[in-house]
Amino acid sequence: MIRQIIFYKHYFREFFDEQDEKVQEKIDFVLDLIVNVERVPEKFLKHLTGTDGLYEVRVKSGSTIFRIFCFFDEGKLVVLLHGFQKKTEKTPSKELERAKGLKKEYFTEKAKRK
Repeated sequence: MIRQIIFYKHYFREFFDEQDEKVQEKIDFVLDLIVNVERVPEKFLKHLTGTDGLYEVRVKSGSTIFRIFCFFDEGKLVVLLHGFQKKTEKTPSKELERAKGLKKEYFTEKAKRK
């Protein structure tokens, strides 16, 4: 295992549970790649330019595209935030702002625990 994945609160789990079995299998496949492959192809994990360390996990099932926002904490820890079905070429700003807010919240809560 190269990386560890955790879910921040309930957001990813709710998104995952809403998907059908085929999509869940695709998501599991991509997450397994992220955990076990040293250099994950950009097709599956891409840094979002213009953000402070946000990435998107990229999942395609048939013609349907899904994105799951995440970031790295302490090097090899991948924190999954929330997911959505992508319907346009550009990532919706509402989803991006939500991810930025959740990342900030994560680190604020982490600092309080120390």
